[in-house]
Amino acid sequence: MPPIPNRDRKGAGRLRYETHLKPRIRLPPSLVLLYDMRRSLITLALSCALLPAAELDWKPWTPDLFARAKAENKFVLLDLEAIWCHWCHVMDETTYKDPATIALLKAKYILVRVDQDSRPDLSNRYEDYGWPATVVFDASGNEIVKRRGYIPPRQMSSMLEAIIKDPTPGPSVKPEESIEYSTNAAITTELRADLKKRYLANYDRKNGSWGFAQKYLDWDGVELALAQAREGDAQALSMARQTLDAQFNLIDPAWGGVYQYSTGGNWKEPHFEKVMQFQAANIRIYALAYEQFQKPEYKKAALEVYKFLKGFLMSPDGDFYTSMNADVVNGQHSAEYFKLNDAGRRRIGIPRVDKHVYSRENGWAIEALASLYEATGDATYLNEARRAAEHIIATRSLADGGFRHDAKDAAGPFLGDTLAMSRAFLKLYESTGERAWLTRAEAGVRFISANFQNKKGAGFVTAANTTFEARPERDENISMARLANLLSHYTGNEGYRKTADEAMRFVANRAISNQYAAAGLLLADRELNHPPTHLTIVGAKGDQAAAVLFKTALQYASGYKRVEWWDHAEGPMPNPDVEYPQLSTAAAFVCTQKSCSSPIRKAELLLSWANQLAQ
Repeated sequence: MPPIPNRDRKGAGRLRYETHLKPRIRLPPSLVLLYDMRRSLITLALSCALLPAAELDWKPWTPDLFARAKAENKFVLLDLEAIWCHWCHVMDETTYKDPATIALLKAKYILVRVDQDSRPDLSNRYEDYGWPATVVFDASGNEIVKRRGYIPPRQMSSMLEAIIKDPTPGPSVKPEESIEYSTNAAITTELRADLKKRYLANYDRKNGSWGFAQKYLDWDGVELALAQAREGDAQALSMARQTLDAQFNLIDPAWGGVYQYSTGGNWKEPHFEKVMQFQAANIRIYALAYEQFQKPEYKKAALEVYKFLKGFLMSPDGDFYTSMNADVVNGQHSAEYFKLNDAGRRRIGIPRVDKHVYSRENGWAIEALASLYEATGDATYLNEARRAAEHIIATRSLADGGFRHDAKDAAGPFLGDTLAMSRAFLKLYESTGERAWLTRAEAGVRFISANFQNKKGAGFVTAANTTFEARPERDENISMARLANLLSHYTGNEGYRKTADEAMRFVANRAISNQYAAAGLLLADRELNHPPTHLTIVGAKGDQAAAVLFKTALQYASGYKRVEWWDHAEGPMPNPDVEYPQLSTAAAFVCTQKSCSSPIRKAELLLSWANQLAQ
């Protein structure tokens, strides 16, 4: 996963939450908070009413942006924000209402505001700058300044003046590194050793998880540790369990769902935004951990996150919204608010939910729900995954297997949407044995290969149509390599393996990898070098004994497995790489790189056989 930028630097213009009118009697904390929140809303409303001249004319990012800047002899200031981001709100309520800043902006700048969730091309380009990211361009589209996080009013006005006086690029704009792409997809022995070293060195043995300043569940890190633990690695087992247990601290006790991360190097200073990628990843990883350890707390954690997904982010159509705001009042810290129970919070109000429905975010949610179904056997989650998938297909699909980001894309298509939906379709095929989902996964990967190939190097670019030079992004290409590789095993189509190799050629070098990419690269490297454990049920789809075997096979604890249900009435298997015997009763078979089991007819023996053969 990408590094979480330092969006909340202590002491950097942080606003205090203070009350200036103190009640004469001692009120319960919930009533004090209600009073304060209502007072803040009145204050904000009055300030907006009294300062109409302070309103800035924010524009969207459009193809003619720089032509307009040339015509007007102005710079372009991009405010790349996140709807859920606290410090974006603070900057809006302070910096962008500062008279000196406003005067400079109106005189010499075209102002562009973009929600980074809405534009993956811009988000991926500036992901290391956190939100808000402030980027200033000259009229030709050349970067002059790139700033990370909250900028106080005085710093902003000083920066704007300095740019007007000297529009040459500042020290924040560095020449882009020239990357020499690998000629093959294999990670070298030296790079693999370096990645393993970084993976271990970046682990916080005192507090758990990878990284020391911000704490969150690094899903690639935990998934790799779970895979290593299954092979008997005691250190990996300890890392996985410690991190999974520590992450309980970021689960909202009132509404469920996970806060994005905690600052201060501990798990007790959460940032309260709830972003879909974190919700989906937590459900998927806790479901996988429950399959592996059968620890009830992990199932409970997955269900607590699901509760929030169902209660706050599921639309009436069954697809999913994007996020919930960190603040109940924009720009005001909400720590006291999130200490309240459900009733206490609802008396004050509910933080804004971003009701955009993006294909990418829905792909993440669908894959997570299917994983939860496999771990628990509860068909509720599978039915919800199907419903969301069908609605996204109906409202976001493009010809030839691709997907739009939004209902009316201002740009795109973007790689991430078709990639996430294709992963979801392959997971649905695994969960159901229904070949229509496999067909959709194949169509998605073919669409990506046809539209997002990096013509100037290796890998796949975020967007084929973009203002800037099309670029590949590290985590998308790791995910692409893993998807295409697994699809090659399900179908026997070597073309998908070549697609996986193409993605790996981009990431398999030292210039692209860093400590944040170590776990994802190591996972991809493991998978491309070993076939998945293959569990096949042979029997009619209407046979109850076959259905029980299939449901049991889904519980095999691995994020990298190939589960299929072969009903002879459907014709040959998509990849007939194993010749199964004709049987009078349903049976399961487990195959690894080394051997295949004899027919297994008792469901209670299936997982023990699979675990034994996979060693």
